[in-house]
Amino acid sequence: MFFITNFFLVIVLSLSSVHSQNCENFGQLNGTSCDCPTGTGGSTCSELACGGNIFEGSQRPLTSTSSSGGFANLTSSGCSCQSGWTGTACTVCESASACQSAANSLGNSDSSLTGDDGDGQNNTLVCNTTPKVWASSQMSCSVNNPTLQALYPLSSTLNIIRTLNPSLSPLPNVTSFGSAGSLYAQLFYEGEEQFYCKADSCVQDSNNWSCQDLECICRPNTTFCGGVPATNLTGAINTLSGTLDIDCDDVDNSTQQATCSFKQATIESLFGSSGLVLNGCSFGECLRQSVLDSNGTSSIASSASSKASLSGGVIAGLAVVGGLLLIAVIFLLLGWFAQKRARKSGYNQLGSGNVTVQWSNISYIVSTSPKTLWRRRNYSGYSDDKVILDSISGRVLPGQMMAILGPSGAGKTTLVEILAGKHKSGSTVGQVSFPSDTQSNPRIGFVPQQDVLPPTLTVYEALLFAARLRLPENIPDIEKHSRVDTILHKLGIESLRNVRIGDNTNGRARGISGGEMRRVSIGLELIASPDVLILDEPTSGLDSVSAARVANVLHTIAHDSSSPTAVIASIHQPSSQLYQTFDTILVLSHGHSLYLGPGSFAPVDHLTRIGVAQTYQQGYNVADYLLEVASDPPLALLQSASSAVHPSPSVDQAGLSNISNNLSTEKVEEEKSTSIDSKAVVVNGKSTLFGLRRKSKYATTFLTQLEYLSGREWKILRRDKTLFFTHVAVAAVLGVFCGGLYFNINTTIAGFQSRVGCLFFLGALIAFSSLSALYNIVEIRPLFLRERSAFYYSPTAWLLSRFLFDVVPLRIVPTIIVSTITYWMAGLASDAAHFFKFLFILVLYTLALTLFNFLLGTLFRNGGIAILLSALTALYQMTYAGFFVHLNSIPPVLRWLQWLCPLKYCLEALSVNEVGSGLMIQDSLQGVPVDVSASLIMNLLFGFGENNYYRDVLVLFAFIAGFGLSVVGIVWIKVREQH
Repeated sequence: MFFITNFFLVIVLSLSSVHSQNCENFGQLNGTSCDCPTGTGGSTCSELACGGNIFEGSQRPLTSTSSSGGFANLTSSGCSCQSGWTGTACTVCESASACQSAANSLGNSDSSLTGDDGDGQNNTLVCNTTPKVWASSQMSCSVNNPTLQALYPLSSTLNIIRTLNPSLSPLPNVTSFGSAGSLYAQLFYEGEEQFYCKADSCVQDSNNWSCQDLECICRPNTTFCGGVPATNLTGAINTLSGTLDIDCDDVDNSTQQATCSFKQATIESLFGSSGLVLNGCSFGECLRQSVLDSNGTSSIASSASSKASLSGGVIAGLAVVGGLLLIAVIFLLLGWFAQKRARKSGYNQLGSGNVTVQWSNISYIVSTSPKTLWRRRNYSGYSDDKVILDSISGRVLPGQMMAILGPSGAGKTTLVEILAGKHKSGSTVGQVSFPSDTQSNPRIGFVPQQDVLPPTLTVYEALLFAARLRLPENIPDIEKHSRVDTILHKLGIESLRNVRIGDNTNGRARGISGGEMRRVSIGLELIASPDVLILDEPTSGLDSVSAARVANVLHTIAHDSSSPTAVIASIHQPSSQLYQTFDTILVLSHGHSLYLGPGSFAPVDHLTRIGVAQTYQQGYNVADYLLEVASDPPLALLQSASSAVHPSPSVDQAGLSNISNNLSTEKVEEEKSTSIDSKAVVVNGKSTLFGLRRKSKYATTFLTQLEYLSGREWKILRRDKTLFFTHVAVAAVLGVFCGGLYFNINTTIAGFQSRVGCLFFLGALIAFSSLSALYNIVEIRPLFLRERSAFYYSPTAWLLSRFLFDVVPLRIVPTIIVSTITYWMAGLASDAAHFFKFLFILVLYTLALTLFNFLLGTLFRNGGIAILLSALTALYQMTYAGFFVHLNSIPPVLRWLQWLCPLKYCLEALSVNEVGSGLMIQDSLQGVPVDVSASLIMNLLFGFGENNYYRDVLVLFAFIAGFGLSVVGIVWIKVREQH
């Protein structure tokens, strides 16, 4: 493939436009003749000056057009410049004497051109040979671009007229042309004019010019414009428009020449961010010495501030970031004021309110019929439902300790969860009340069957964390420390004060024993001074000694003379010694109540009195005897036992239909759709909502919650350094590997593809390494569920602390390490600005991917499903990033998916940032040199837009905001205990 020949044909050529005008070279029509730009003449300004100087104006000798209708060639015409003048068409002065001699040759006695005009101003003419323009400056440059020369190997020059203030020119409209702030240009190839351009609204900043409304016209049948059909540039040149910048260096004193660049969007896409480089530029401008002496005070030169305005994308991005920071500061201030106000308010000493627990006719039903989106279940009866509890009633007084006994599946756990107000998925019917002389809002403590504790904290730290978040904020911290010491003493675990809890599962470091963990779990509830303590099988999994210790602790709590507490515990299979510690016993069998009354041998006497077939053998464990009876009781026993011990008639399986008949369909549907958290209960004779009773507010303010959560996260990170150091070590190794793989990438076409490949590798690495964020969420989820159900803190505070201590050490730090190593080893853009823009994009992408994995981790309870979806999403992002397949070649039915791909915006922004440093592709194809802008190759190979950096930044911010809000919403709505 002959790349260069087809390059312009495919990329920059377009259909030619037809321009018709009376005056060429953008001359100005003046009646029937044309006022022509300096260096041109003739009736239509189509002829070029040949010799003479610019003071001669229209009297200069001109070249005539060729007989074939083409335009004259200055080289073939044998034109030569007068001494002191240079440039194509001899328009550039070289010395003050050349200007003064040209003016004197006119025979003009005007003192404004020859000396003092009587006002004390020096009007001697001088020649300004610097790039800065005072009145109207001529410049002439050589065009030596390798790609252009491969197509057109002969000499190309560019003449430019820049007019800043024509009134300061010695002979306005003769030595100057055009209005203030105008520009005219002509390109010559081997002395023959190829095309000409004009622009207006120009402003000057030192040596640089910036103009608007660029317009260019190609001369038909010239070498550039149709003379060589295979490389016809007519369409490309005639469509040049927009902003034109001409930037020049200072003049080299040794050569009296400078280097400039001719920059416009299309030209920059072809030749790089420096545009068309112009070498050997000469500048010449005849003007009065008085103009220089007065520093051009009458000039209209503009300052750089007019061109330093920020783009809309930058302003929008700064506005978004500024808005987010402002919102954060406002919330921080509001939180600080709320915290300060809460800590200054007075407090009452916590103590028992002598609360009684009473429940009546509690029934719990779970539907077995399938749920569908299109068909709702029939709630006219319970024929398809499973009855877990059937009209259970009972009461526990303060200072009493009740054991709920029964075989597996009897409903023990369900009953204690209902009494504790846990969120239930089935339907609950009945009443729960907490009569008390003083407490209108009783505190209920619940200890679940499983011990879920922070493994890296010590026992003291775990209890202190609970005290700081569960006790009112107005209680001094020193009193909270004192209360923790009291709880440690009461539980008999003072010796474990500074021992880490540990985790005996999954092969992790062992900590305290199972019985000690159970006592710590009890302590976490006791720390809040509960009026009622409810426990779900507190002795399960413990040996007899540990179980006895736990039972003795509970007995002590219940019978505390200063603050007696009602204690209710479900017990699976207690030992004889453990059984004797309970004051009252409730025996359940298949959801029915067999016995409710005193403990010890009273249940045996009751069952013997009513004629139970199983006889009790003296010395046998009473608990084992009760479990044998409850495992397979006759229906008559259920009925008789219920009527004997319950204050209300029992309800058996047949009786449930009577309950359903008494309830309207609407009422049953309401109860089925809600859990115990929203059922009506009676507290002190007043009807209220059980869930709202506990969920009205947290004990501490949001800022306090965030403070202590962050402190715990910092301790965990500091003590368990494995994950952090693994991330850092892997980042360093991968950085060296990637940097070595792409070490010092060259600037060929293949090298540019490798550059984008390096950037793609970094994005893919972040996508897969962020999977550990998902695992961390899945792992800590059980602890969050327990602490949320106990109202330690709000989900938002937890998410924010998790985000801060997961993102900064485990995401941002490794990203900076791997990116920095790779960046400098691969030899990417070496200036600081592009390096920090590179890091900024990768950090934004890291935040977006971390929040996305947080979303998956909170949305799915099954960690395997979440990890699978995250991995598949990473593969999807790699497909639509634009590296493996050109985005424009994807079928339209699938192409829209690219807009949902964060990696696409990340890779595009990184690539745009790289080519924005002025990267040029320098290669040789079939012996033809190639020197073009990398932005053009980027668009050809990957379809990325060179002006999309700030757009991509805003899109990544949108992904971050969208994922973040989704995570918060999912956690608030979905991530809660389900029983």
